[in-house]
Order: sequence, then C-alpha cells, then structure tokens
Amino acid sequence: MISEGRVPHTVFKTRVRDESVGGDNPYRWEDKSTDDIFAGKKVVVFSLPGAFTPTCSSNHLPRYEELYDEMKAAGVDDVYCLSVNDAFVMFQWGKQIGANNVKMLPDGNGEFTRKMGMLVDKSNLGFGMRSWRYSMLVNDGKIEKLFAEPDFGDVCPTDPFEVSDADTMLAYLKGTEPQGVSAPRKAFVG
Repeated sequence: MISEGRVPHTVFKTRVRDESVGGDNPYRWEDKSTDDIFAGKKVVVFSLPGAFTPTCSSNHLPRYEELYDEMKAAGVDDVYCLSVNDAFVMFQWGKQIGANNVKMLPDGNGEFTRKMGMLVDKSNLGFGMRSWRYSMLVNDGKIEKLFAEPDFGDVCPTDPFEVSDADTMLAYLKGTEPQGVSAPRKAFVG
C-alpha cells in the first residue's frame, strides 16, 4: 500500500458533457491523466468499494459533498470520489446522490487502485476486485496524508469505516486532527 510519495501515473476513462455531440446523451469520452487531476493542485481523494452500496451512499459520499465548501475554504482545489466502477455507473450514482461539487472519478479497470496497492478481492460479497476504503490529501501529485481503513486485506467480512470519512479529512486540513485514530464506528458491509 502506498502511503507516501507520488500518486501512480494512470489514465482515467471519463465522460464529459459536450453540447456539440447533440442528442439525448451529449457526452464524449475524455482521457484524464493523474497529471491532469493532481499537477499544481491540492486535491482530496476518497476511495470506496462501490457506487450505490449502503455506507458509500448513506454517508461516505454525501458527507464529503456536505463539507465540500469547508474543504475549499481550507485550501483544497478539488475533491474526488474514486471507485472501481465505470464512468456510466459513477455518473448515475453521483446524479442520484446529488453530488454537485465532488467530482466522480471512475477507475473502471482498477489500474490506479492496483498501483496504489489498494485493490482487494471482495468476491465474498459478490463485488470482485474493488478498492479498499481510504482517503488522501494529494499536493501537486505528492501524497501528503493517507487515511486507510484498518484490517486491510482480501475477503474482509466487514467494510471498516473509521478514518476515511470527510470529518477526519476536514480535521486534518484544519490542523485539528485528534492524535491517534479517530473513534471507531460500527463497521458496515458495503
């Protein structure tokens, strides 16, 4: 698992709105590299097991959306939600949740997640290969801080959600992060 250094180079397959495409679905494919996303910027990334899953939909993404303005006020340029899902799934999930500020970042092939050392087997839940839950602050492509959930590993029977939450990240950004690990919350599956 990468916890320091630079984010790995990857090209993300994204969809962007382009009115010149016309029709009911005016989107086109656009490759975005890690340089496009991180170079010269202070970026928060939080990664989760999957779109439309319970904890991800009820808390993880919505709370980052709620605290977006506070993160911007703390000097963050962008906030990205990353998952090993394709661009179509990430778009629809973000739309359903009402993610108007957090940018959805599809890692459909799991390449970035694998290079981060965060790709885990969740086949025990019927998910296949997915991202471990974590968040990180990236400053000009360099990982400044990484919050990875405990019990990292394949076929984990639970989905810990203790330190990758928006409140922990905001506390770090404001310099008020409590010493040690934040108080554990109940672990949820999904």
